[in-house]
Amino acid sequence: MTDRSFNTDLNDRLKGSAIMTISLKTRVTAVGPEVADLAEGGVVILFADGSPSELAEVSVLHAIESEPAADAPAVGATISIGTLDATITSVGSSAWQKVLDIGHVVISFNGAGSTDRPGEICASEVDTQTLVAQLQTGTSIIIRA
Repeated sequence: MTDRSFNTDLNDRLKGSAIMTISLKTRVTAVGPEVADLAEGGVVILFADGSPSELAEVSVLHAIESEPAADAPAVGATISIGTLDATITSVGSSAWQKVLDIGHVVISFNGAGSTDRPGEICASEVDTQTLVAQLQTGTSIIIRA
């Protein structure tokens, strides 16, 4: 791709959009052996590198690439896992504080307008086979508005 075509493509993607605010940018470092089963049910558990082994089995371990935003993402923000995008539909009362403190959050791709647990973020439903396929070491996870 030439510089000119890259710039044109980038401009086309940004055309008409407001300035993007990134709430979280992180990269998957490991995927626990039980993650696929949970993801098939629409649930992803993120935990920062260094979590206890019993939690690592069910978690997507990650390394934060840039300091998370101080404020929680708003309903309507986008969460991207690799090439898969979903829209945040609700944020639990302590979910973002857990991200800031220990890099942990439960993301439920159920489209719910309210969370069942205070440490949960709900997002629009997604194709769970695609979700499982995106949960690989090296995949970027970005929450942006």
